[in-house]
Amino acid sequence: MKRLQILSIIGLVIFTSMTTTQAIAATRDYPIIDAHIHVDDKASQDEFFKQAKANGIKAFIAHTHDENSETPKIGDLNSTYCLGVQDKFNLVKIEAGLKSKKFGCVKIYLGYIYKYAYDKAYLPIYKLAEKYQIPIVFHTGDTNTSKGKLKYADPMTIDEVAVDYPKVNFIMAHLGNPWINTASEVAYKNPNVYVDMSALLIGDISSYSQDDLQKYLIGPISWAFGYMESSKKMMYGSDFPLADTGKYLQAVLKAIPAANHREFLYENAARVFNIKVK
Repeated sequence: MKRLQILSIIGLVIFTSMTTTQAIAATRDYPIIDAHIHVDDKASQDEFFKQAKANGIKAFIAHTHDENSETPKIGDLNSTYCLGVQDKFNLVKIEAGLKSKKFGCVKIYLGYIYKYAYDKAYLPIYKLAEKYQIPIVFHTGDTNTSKGKLKYADPMTIDEVAVDYPKVNFIMAHLGNPWINTASEVAYKNPNVYVDMSALLIGDISSYSQDDLQKYLIGPISWAFGYMESSKKMMYGSDFPLADTGKYLQAVLKAIPAANHREFLYENAARVFNIKVK
């Protein structure tokens, strides 16, 4: 497997010498969907709108923590709200939000909430997802707080629910980082499992050295793309405001072959989240 990763990186170097992110952007004839952002106040909404306009982003999936939250309206962008459930949640309100289409997906914060993906408490939510044909997003991998418990965020646990609920689409956020190999295998094996690329690195992406970008972002995503053997498994997400969506986009695209950019940036998220971009 290490040899495959080395070959992938060599191929990436050849690829990036032939083209540039700017050249690809100049010929792009499709919208971009940012499948993972957080915009909890007016300031963050205004900043995301500015970045979205500058980078051709026409739609987004915003993650929240409260079934009482209102869907953010950000300029003329197409918005989908992903309801994040807490340790205790109101199933009646969740169903009402799904039925009214207030929420287009449900997010489960593995690691932040001390339950495995297959915990019986979540089973009614998976049944609702099947009923209303909406996807489930899981936080997987590292948590953004030392209070998180990583054993619950291991992407391997997604395999059980993917098998038990084959009619529900599941998205593993953050590519399971640092369990990227595991997340790639779970997505490869299960036809109803996908991954987003958000927040493998955070902060000012331009401040990272090229070696670090290659080691911690470009190389791992390139390896995962090759391992999964399907260009329909991955989707772009920035985890804004943890990362500048434009700078993160430019870095991530170096890991994805140009022929697959349309699927990665637009088609996969549009299909899985049932988004029709205006």
